[in-house]
Amino acid sequence: MADVNIAYMIIGCALVTFIPRLIPAVFVDKLNFGPGFEKFLNLIPFTALAALICPGVLTVDPNIWYIGLAGAIVAAALAWKKVPLGAIVIITVIALIILYSVIPYFGVIAALFAFI
Repeated sequence: MADVNIAYMIIGCALVTFIPRLIPAVFVDKLNFGPGFEKFLNLIPFTALAALICPGVLTVDPNIWYIGLAGAIVAAALAWKKVPLGAIVIITVIALIILYSVIPYFGVIAALFAFI
């Protein structure tokens, strides 16, 4: 009997998550949005991504608080230059490895000059 209840619960949870996703997909073709509202809808993924990334950038390493910020700056600069995504990841990781290896020996100021 418990297995049947679990199966009903799984089916119910599947419907509860599927129906709210299905309704907009079915009716969005019939709706006409203004250009301002469409621009707003197009910006939602970027806003959600920023809300997920920003707290993580500031809490990467509690001992060296600026390491995540340095990685974000390197990645943003490379993205600004339209470098491919895979290269952005690899170059940012290499830059942070260099930064992590320079800081213990020379301090923060020398680490900053390593990238200049």
